[in-house]
Amino acid sequence: MEQTDILSQVKRIHFVGIGGSGMCPIAEILFHKGYELTGSDRSESDTLERVKGYGIPVFTEHRPENIEGAELVVYSAAVPKDNPELTAAREKGIPTVERSVMLGMVTKRYPHSIAVSGTHGKTTTTALLTQTLIMGGADPSAIIGGKLPYIGGNGRVGKSDTIVCEACEYVDTFLQLHPYLSVILNIDADHLDYFGTLDNIIRSFHQFALQTSGILVVNGDDPNVKKTLEGITHAKIVTFGLGAENMYSAANVRDEAKACEDFTILKQGIPLCEAKLSIPGRHNILNALAAAAVADQMGIAPETIADALHAFHGVHRRFEILGEFGGITIADDFAHHPTELTATLSAAMRMGYREVWALFQPHTYSRTALFLDDFAKALSIPNHTVLSEILAVRETNTYNIYAKDLAEKIPGCVWFPTFEEMADYTMARVQPGDLILTLGGGDVYKCANLIVERYRQNL
Repeated sequence: MEQTDILSQVKRIHFVGIGGSGMCPIAEILFHKGYELTGSDRSESDTLERVKGYGIPVFTEHRPENIEGAELVVYSAAVPKDNPELTAAREKGIPTVERSVMLGMVTKRYPHSIAVSGTHGKTTTTALLTQTLIMGGADPSAIIGGKLPYIGGNGRVGKSDTIVCEACEYVDTFLQLHPYLSVILNIDADHLDYFGTLDNIIRSFHQFALQTSGILVVNGDDPNVKKTLEGITHAKIVTFGLGAENMYSAANVRDEAKACEDFTILKQGIPLCEAKLSIPGRHNILNALAAAAVADQMGIAPETIADALHAFHGVHRRFEILGEFGGITIADDFAHHPTELTATLSAAMRMGYREVWALFQPHTYSRTALFLDDFAKALSIPNHTVLSEILAVRETNTYNIYAKDLAEKIPGCVWFPTFEEMADYTMARVQPGDLILTLGGGDVYKCANLIVERYRQNL
């Protein structure tokens, strides 16, 4: 059975880890397309409750009998190969596909599939574009890497032939996609544990561009993006950026309250609309330009684009304000690469807080070792930096790198093995008017939640 046509040949699909943030939206779309679904997941979550709300049977233990009746089994990359359900599927000859492959199959069924790629800013831009298209009446389906408050989740099932999704470059998962329109926000050295070199990353993005059939909306200021486009002639290329030579550019940029930006969006040098952002950071000018360019190409009215840019207040774990207690603000952000940390911390320092406390969890040994000096430079931006030990994720410490090695390169930096100790240290020293900002791609948000809970108990 050819996997490319498998959705036309099956009706009953089982999802292993159906509550995962990347799995839930795909399951929702297939459910609304008339497929009979079952799933399994051990972890309680908002997304799992959302799945259960459709009446989809969900098992809380992974057992061979859970796949009974399934004609296809979908699993996420996080599911081990010896998972009982995957093992049973192989033994029974039931086809299995990884989530990114299924994403490619689903999006291929939408004539106007839009894939948002780039090393940084994918989730924010995907969410912003989704909200803009909805407000413009385009009624898209969407698969987003974070929770968008406007839709109350990280996925949406629309009735149109348009779908918006993130296209992640890690282990070349975005090469499962063949979009009508692709966005390339930026290309930076990251995931070198897989790619090895920046040239290899550029080569993968070039292949992704080749797989885009209609329009490429790209950062015209980024030299690595320009390399990616060499030899690309089959698709329409639309550029955005701060440079006036781009099709879509920003003029009259003004810093406003809380480091949010106001600016005029120009299309070929002529004003398209005014942008008054409600999310902080200069890097979001480019994210907004990208979303506006796509929306304009898709026929959304300029006044709607302006309204959507102002109405967008961010995504879960992207400078998400968790609370304010006695004048002390606690926020959380997903930044885990030096470029992202620099952007986020630079914005934080311009937001008018008395002092900024950055509580950072380094993410993977390879990234920490390869970008050690870049991390040190970024984490020297705030007034105070507190580190946790490095989160291993999928690696073993063959690099012989530890949090103390990074801490030694940052003036006044301290590190602790537990979130409790990080919270103790910070809460004993923070003062009214300060910002406590947890940062990282792992579970450092638990530290932020711990601090919030302690303050709430003391009210």
